[in-house]
Amino acid sequence: MVNDDGHMQIGIVAERTELSIRTLRHYDEVGLVTPSARSGGGFRLYTEHDVDRLRTIRRMKPLGFTLDEMKQLLDSMAVLADSGAPPADKQSASTFVAACHDRAEESCRNLQQQLAYAEEFKNLLANRACLPAP
Repeated sequence: MVNDDGHMQIGIVAERTELSIRTLRHYDEVGLVTPSARSGGGFRLYTEHDVDRLRTIRRMKPLGFTLDEMKQLLDSMAVLADSGAPPADKQSASTFVAACHDRAEESCRNLQQQLAYAEEFKNLLANRACLPAP
């Protein structure tokens, strides 16, 4: 549920991002994604922009990016979206984003190969156990 002011509580954000509440709290504690606001009772409140940032992190996590790299990528993406950012900052941000893209491509290739091996192995076991292949 989104509040009248566009903020969401941590449980809703956890559901929408498929991250645990514990993980969201950890990301806040380490400064990776700080909630945009706090309620009067001190509860974390997130915006749609925060959710987008968390989804980016969720996508990076299985590819082996560190928390520092995740933060640098989020910062770089913010610089690229800022029309007033200095050209040198934009160039540096663009270079880092491109490096992350290259690394993500390589990770995807590796994961695709691992999946192919897993499928081969599954089919081998199905054949040995006389199970029907899907």
